[in-house]
Amino acid sequence: MMINTMEDLLKARLPAEVIRDIEKRITDWLATGGSEDDPYIKQQFRYAENFLRMTRGNDL
Repeated sequence: MMINTMEDLLKARLPAEVIRDIEKRITDWLATGGSEDDPYIKQQFRYAENFLRMTRGNDL
């Protein structure tokens, strides 16, 4: 599953603590002047994808 937006993140059905962590990181980034298009945001979505792969296998 590709995660490219916050909506995708919520649809991925990740554990609540993972979603909270990613949301906090993104919120903090944006609050300090970051943009939604910054590589840091994409990195957070890749983290979620990797978490899914590690916990559910490659059949995403």
